[in-house]
Amino acid sequence: MDIEQKQAELIDHFVNQASTLKASALWPLIIEATSHPSLFAFSEILSSPTVSELEGTENSLCLDVLRLFAHGTWTDYKSNAGRLPQLVPDQVLKLKQLTVLTLAEMNKVLPYDQLMQELDVTNVRELEDFLINECMYAGIVRGKLDQLRRCFEVQFAAGRDLRPGQLGNMLQTLSNWLDTSDDLLVSIQEKIKWADSTSELDKKHQKDVEYRVEEVKKSLSLKADIDFRGHEEIYSEPGGVMDYEEDRSRPKRRRHPIY
Repeated sequence: MDIEQKQAELIDHFVNQASTLKASALWPLIIEATSHPSLFAFSEILSSPTVSELEGTENSLCLDVLRLFAHGTWTDYKSNAGRLPQLVPDQVLKLKQLTVLTLAEMNKVLPYDQLMQELDVTNVRELEDFLINECMYAGIVRGKLDQLRRCFEVQFAAGRDLRPGQLGNMLQTLSNWLDTSDDLLVSIQEKIKWADSTSELDKKHQKDVEYRVEEVKKSLSLKADIDFRGHEEIYSEPGGVMDYEEDRSRPKRRRHPIY
């Protein structure tokens, strides 16, 4: 089962569970969702009626924790740790994984020093083990560990939940991409037409050259035939050339001496 299908099934499970619970009973479910090793998207749970109704109530901290896991990072948690519930170890691990995804969205080359600072990791070995075992093996990122340059080169990263107001920017980006794609398609079509036209001209030119070559060949062949026939006529005329063998076969007259 791929990661997208697994995500969809888990989201449906937690949304259905949330719809059956009262506000006071949601906290254990939120802990379970934010600790699950295969769940990395929380917007659908946030938007479920039972959870969204926590806004402004005594249980609103549950909503804040879900928002942290939907959009925040480990640094965000440390900055607000005084007012948020303490996270269990599995939640800490999950939030650090999500932090890597956030960093990968912003830059495809992540320096080790930046990663160690953001994740509270003390050495390179610990960082590389985390990236391999908790991120790449989990299927949320793919990339190359460059020990010489001390960086992680991101080749793929799973997307996180959209932040409030981010949808408009994404739609505008997609619209700009579509416009650019349309312009590129028109340019490609024009180049194809030009190439087809050039190809037809080349074919016509090639036919003209072949025709001229054939005409020259015919002309040369005709001239050679005429020249050959002319030579035959010259050599076949009477008295034109004496047959040497015939001359030798004739008896020679004896000359008498003059006294």
